[in-house]
Amino acid sequence: MTADFQPKSELLRILKDRGFLHQATNLETLDAKCAAGPITGYIGFDATADSLHVGSLLQIMMLRWMQKCGHKPITLMGGGTTKVGDPSGKDTQRALLADVQIDANIAGIRRAFEPFLRFGEGASDAIQPNNALWLDALGYVAFLRDYGVHFTLNRMLTFDSVKLRLEREQPLTFLEFNYMLMQALDFLELHRRYGCVLQLGGSDQWGNIVNGVELVRRVDAHEVFGFTSPLITTASGAKMGKTAAGAVWLNADRLSPYDYWQFWRNTEDGDVGRFLRLFTELPLDEIARLEALGGAEINEAKKVLAGEATTLLHGPEAAQTAAGAAKAAFEEGKVSGDLPTLEVARAVLETGIVLATLAHDAGLASSRGEARRLAQGGGLRVNDVPETDANQLITLADLDAEGVIKLAAGKKKIVLVRPV
Repeated sequence: MTADFQPKSELLRILKDRGFLHQATNLETLDAKCAAGPITGYIGFDATADSLHVGSLLQIMMLRWMQKCGHKPITLMGGGTTKVGDPSGKDTQRALLADVQIDANIAGIRRAFEPFLRFGEGASDAIQPNNALWLDALGYVAFLRDYGVHFTLNRMLTFDSVKLRLEREQPLTFLEFNYMLMQALDFLELHRRYGCVLQLGGSDQWGNIVNGVELVRRVDAHEVFGFTSPLITTASGAKMGKTAAGAVWLNADRLSPYDYWQFWRNTEDGDVGRFLRLFTELPLDEIARLEALGGAEINEAKKVLAGEATTLLHGPEAAQTAAGAAKAAFEEGKVSGDLPTLEVARAVLETGIVLATLAHDAGLASSRGEARRLAQGGGLRVNDVPETDANQLITLADLDAEGVIKLAAGKKKIVLVRPV
């Protein structure tokens, strides 16, 4: 159905043409509603860390396009649902966080949204309510009586978040089993409080979203809509946003603009066009031109992707600085002060530090074991010289003329080690 769908509204045309559309409820009616005037839509984000990572960027971009088309986005903070934990895609229960940590995480996550969305009191300005406002006030018996009657165990057991956990014989707590009811209630509350008629999310949230759509229909007799984006994997089948060194965070204090730029620069050839459509605002005809580049020229398209994505998050100056540092390091062989830097106590370097440990500390590998495998494969370099012995001691004697040690993993990741 979605392949044949020809949107009339600007928003759904953009979302379809750029590859965001996977599933939707009553797509034609949603399209007509978007074409008739501004709507309000939301995506929920649980506060499990003090930053979002690039895996959430697809959802953020959908909210950004909503706002650019004149609609009102809601970034719902899961202060209440974080206390329960979404079982979707999880084999085990998430660690439960204290309220003070959840509040701190919400403050950090807000910083990830601000480069992409305009918050305020205007008609299309984004707002960021916290579902703890209504979930914390629930009386459990009243909650079950008022809303539990609209959910059957037969149906709930068919959802992937439940079925996969049971098939793997992993425990699913009754606490987590309530999550889908609570998320459905979020949609009902946002509809009542803000006139919200659309919930967006990733394809793994389809069951939860449909629950919310049906709850609003059953309780308030109003039609609301659900819209999901496809699961993003790389051309090689890997989960998008994961690297050897860990998650690709959106907050600059968790991941530097340079490393963020490098993440996009390292995109696989087969993903360049798709990622340009999803994660930048370049016109589609320009993306088609870049996507058609062959051979070594595709690297220029990757640099455009890196620059555009980094500009959206960190601003044009940070993007230009990152591009300049990468050019100096990889194309001109120079050491730039804008490269990521790891400070190590001079006393530690006097006695020496094992290369595997240093590579792990520098974020070039997710573990010391990974660093050893990287070295054995010839992918670890010290001052541009391959070092296959990961147990080699790195000392002050390895400082170059600039007073740093240039540590590199593969062809595209460099960290400067500086004694302090």
